[in-house]
Amino acid sequence: MNPKALWSLYLPKWGATMQVAWSNLLVYRLNFLLSAIAPLVVFLVVKLSLWYRVYEGAPSALVGGFTFSQMATYHLWVFLTSLLVFNGNATKISEDIRMGKITSYLIYPFSLWEFHGATFLARTLVQLGIAATTLTGVWAFLSGQVHFPEPHTLALGLLLTLMAAGFWFWANYLVGLIGFWMEETWTLMVMLQILAYFLSGSLIPLSFYPPWLQGLLNYTPFPAIAYLPARVLMGESAGVIQALWVLGFWNLGAALLAQLVWKKGLRLYTAAGM
Repeated sequence: MNPKALWSLYLPKWGATMQVAWSNLLVYRLNFLLSAIAPLVVFLVVKLSLWYRVYEGAPSALVGGFTFSQMATYHLWVFLTSLLVFNGNATKISEDIRMGKITSYLIYPFSLWEFHGATFLARTLVQLGIAATTLTGVWAFLSGQVHFPEPHTLALGLLLTLMAAGFWFWANYLVGLIGFWMEETWTLMVMLQILAYFLSGSLIPLSFYPPWLQGLLNYTPFPAIAYLPARVLMGESAGVIQALWVLGFWNLGAALLAQLVWKKGLRLYTAAGM
């Protein structure tokens, strides 16, 4: 089948699934409005206030090589990249397995990973709009404190973030597929999230970590979830090429592993439900 035929076959299915996901996100408009403005409020009231207290009202002081302005900029980009990356939900996959609801994906010409992939993409596009809204609000309130990148730097940081989001999708998908062997997978998801927060630089910059740990993390996808995109958006491009190769490797490996786990899990699936 030629690429044009494949495009015409798959595009309507992905588009329809994304439209359903958008409808579900927008059905409660007040809830969506609150989720759109909450990131700006959380960043200004919680994140910024916390680091201001760390600097004890001395914005020119250095903490780990960062001034207050640099630390605020770093955590702004970490906060925004986290909106794009951490939007997966593995519990729905494991629940569908436990309830016997994945039978439809064995019948319809739309696989489980395609459905969840389209839903993940739809949520990512919504989160991109929320991130842009948050960035605009921060610019309005803190234009003198936070520095914004050039367009090409912004594009490079966005590329890293989207590749990290792809890895997070496959990681979530894999955790969800463990539902073939476990009744509940939320504990695994929480463990993965905690690990990602600590090893990605979401809490504190990875430059605070020991050099041996930084070197080890360079071969994992975790720095690309928060630390590397934030540093790129702050004007530092060192290590980007290696990070792109590492992310490509982990994305491919996770996707292949997910297909293997899916095939093995189907051998145990009885569609009994509850």
